[in-house]
Amino acid sequence: MFNNYNEVKENAKKVLAGICYVCPECNGLACVGKVPGCGSKGHGAGFIDCKKYLNSIKINMDAVHEHFEADTSVELFGHKFDLPFCAGPIGGMQLNYGGKLDEYDYAKALVNGCKDNGIFAWTGDGPDDLIFRKPLAAIKEAGGTGVIALKPWEQEKIFAKIKELEDANLMAFGMDVDAAALINLKLAGKPVYTKSEAELKDIAQSTKMPFIVKGVLTPAAAEKCAKAGCYGIVVSNHGGRIMADSAVPASMLQEIKKAVGDSLKIFVDGGIRNGADIFKCLALGADEVILARPFVTAVFGGGEEGVKLFIEQLASELKETMLMTDSRTIKDITIDKIRL
Repeated sequence: MFNNYNEVKENAKKVLAGICYVCPECNGLACVGKVPGCGSKGHGAGFIDCKKYLNSIKINMDAVHEHFEADTSVELFGHKFDLPFCAGPIGGMQLNYGGKLDEYDYAKALVNGCKDNGIFAWTGDGPDDLIFRKPLAAIKEAGGTGVIALKPWEQEKIFAKIKELEDANLMAFGMDVDAAALINLKLAGKPVYTKSEAELKDIAQSTKMPFIVKGVLTPAAAEKCAKAGCYGIVVSNHGGRIMADSAVPASMLQEIKKAVGDSLKIFVDGGIRNGADIFKCLALGADEVILARPFVTAVFGGGEEGVKLFIEQLASELKETMLMTDSRTIKDITIDKIRL
């Protein structure tokens, strides 16, 4: 149906007219204050600065070496994936995207498009249980290949939802603890809470599924997650939707990596838009990179095919960058490959 990903973006611009501008570079400038919606909180720096920071990092090119085909594979949750990036959790299709797609239809296209093309997708949770259960149904149909980010509800509600995730055979689950201040939940009158190290430990010990804490932005918070026995963390500021002046996630990677080492897996999101951005985040210390808003464009613009074309574009850009930096495997992407 589509010849390339640019055609998917053009179609998404039509489908999402008045909701998302599908800008040439998704950098937060055009959607300041659109929360609920696709934008960021307040003056928008929490989103805008993410892309600015990544654009400021330069890559040290080295083409004096034998030619090779880069190995982009990674292992997570006991599974091997072809590429070191995944699709991030976005829910609330009615509230944020005008109901152009149902929660199930969006999740199905995203989850299947990712699974069939060597990566995996996260899905979300929200004030309406359908935001949780419809994507869960799509992941279950895909054999459990997906990750759900729960909201930080009270503990008993979390434990009940974990049981549903186990029944669906999910390979892992997360929790975006920073959603304790998310305006969408406040508007719906749904109580959510920050989580202590002890509470995170109780959650991690309640299941055999790997548990990932999303919304970590300091070495101290990362260390608490490691002590709690979490599988991993997502260094994230929730796309600038929680605090307008929050730190850029990528800018915190080196400090966090130094604090926790290899004691847990480090995921990162925030302003990551292309293969070069993925490379930069890996060089800064991430094990896996998450892209969220761009996959919304892919799904609304082209469904599963749009997801496929976007993944292929990212893979091509990443492999080219690896070739031009003498990085044969993901482990070869180290801090000396970039210039801050």
